[in-house]
Amino acid sequence: MLARLSRPLAVRQLASCTCARVATPAAARAAPARPLSLAAPAPSPHRSALSPRPPVAQIFRRTYAARPKPTEPIVVEGVSYPRDAFSNATPAILDKVPRRLHLDPAHPIGILRKLVEDHFSSFEHLNSLSPIVTVQQNFDDLGFPADHPGRALTDSYYLNRQHMLRTHTSAHEVECFRAGMDRFLIAADVYRRDEIDRSHYPVFHQMEGAYVVDPAAGGIERLERENAEMQKELRAANIEIEDPTREETPTNPYQAAHDPRSARIISEHLKNSLNGMVLKLFGPQASQAGEPLRVRWIEATFPWTGPSYEVEVWFNGQWLEILGCGVMQQHTLERSGVGHKQGWAFGLGLERIAMVLFSIPDIRLFWSRDARFASQFRAGEISTFKPYSRFPECYKDVAFWIPSADEAREAGREKWHENDFMEIVRGEAGDLVENVQLIDEFVHPKTGRTSRCYRLNYRSMDRSLSNEEVNVMQDKVVERIVSDLGVEVR
Repeated sequence: MLARLSRPLAVRQLASCTCARVATPAAARAAPARPLSLAAPAPSPHRSALSPRPPVAQIFRRTYAARPKPTEPIVVEGVSYPRDAFSNATPAILDKVPRRLHLDPAHPIGILRKLVEDHFSSFEHLNSLSPIVTVQQNFDDLGFPADHPGRALTDSYYLNRQHMLRTHTSAHEVECFRAGMDRFLIAADVYRRDEIDRSHYPVFHQMEGAYVVDPAAGGIERLERENAEMQKELRAANIEIEDPTREETPTNPYQAAHDPRSARIISEHLKNSLNGMVLKLFGPQASQAGEPLRVRWIEATFPWTGPSYEVEVWFNGQWLEILGCGVMQQHTLERSGVGHKQGWAFGLGLERIAMVLFSIPDIRLFWSRDARFASQFRAGEISTFKPYSRFPECYKDVAFWIPSADEAREAGREKWHENDFMEIVRGEAGDLVENVQLIDEFVHPKTGRTSRCYRLNYRSMDRSLSNEEVNVMQDKVVERIVSDLGVEVR
């Protein structure tokens, strides 16, 4: 629950591109180049003049027939799910499901997961739950409103109207409470449609922890005793904790349903528990540098907790946000059938922390099967990743007119959304695309049409890409965005 850019550019060649070639159809590449005069808006005074639009721009001014949608069921790990209008989970995404990086003890994600579990040794460790959940589990049980943007097809992966790939570990929270679990950790792969760059990936990993007690059965007194033990250990450790949130404030108050003393003890237990976890993860690096570990707590706002906090760690000369947490909202527990209990919860993203602790510069590396990556890590150890090579990059630009909402509706398509474009790029280029950046946007002053230009940067993490294979990928991307999204390439 706590872990969630003047004028159009033509498709053109970049002088700096290692694989310098404009992505064009084979027929266009075979035809001899000839002068072409195209009317165009005057150059914007806010940017440099552009190179002339190549002849291929005219070739792309055609509409590819929309590709027929698959009708066969979606099969995931031997289970079939009938398709319907909601089905948008792609083969490229479904292929990631069996990997389960968090269960590999010698993978950075698995190493980090195990370290957190070791700290919370008395908790139930739930790390093998299926990523396929119902929409009820993922949204409805958690009180997501019907119009929440996370429900949109542009944000989440659906198998059909009833089933989806979880977007957060909280999809299992209600079932855990209903099963009588008072202390649990959930570690899982989660799936969201997202932008493409070195820190975003459509599959990532979260951990969520919760601890609830029954005040009527002496639960608050038990937390108070545990607080004393944890505080003693922290005082003996090489850690400096900056916490201006110790007292209740008007901007981060206790809940009206909670006794102030109980709320304070629960908050202290949360902080002591997480300070110890952060010390376990980051303390060895601070000690190697001959410095105490510095941690600070900051007020935050989350819909499922109150009071709420964020935790930051001083690492490599800067404050790094680690996680979000807080005292669980009582109505959340009531919805889960345990309204007589009180407690805390936290959530964190494993990739974010692993990239820092292991010095991994690109999130795609977590999915690499190259032995030069995998051989660098050992179970239970945090080590510094040593780059084995940086292969050449190749930039390709594609510019197109976006169909209006009326045009999309008339063609039977959804309204334009950038995540749909990103998904096509991922589907055709996979992990060979390093990032996709919007570099130019233009609204025609007379027609009101919007043109966008995106720069696709192709770079493999494991080898040099040939000019030919980059050309093929770019051609497929262009054809797909025309056929599937109804854009008009410039």
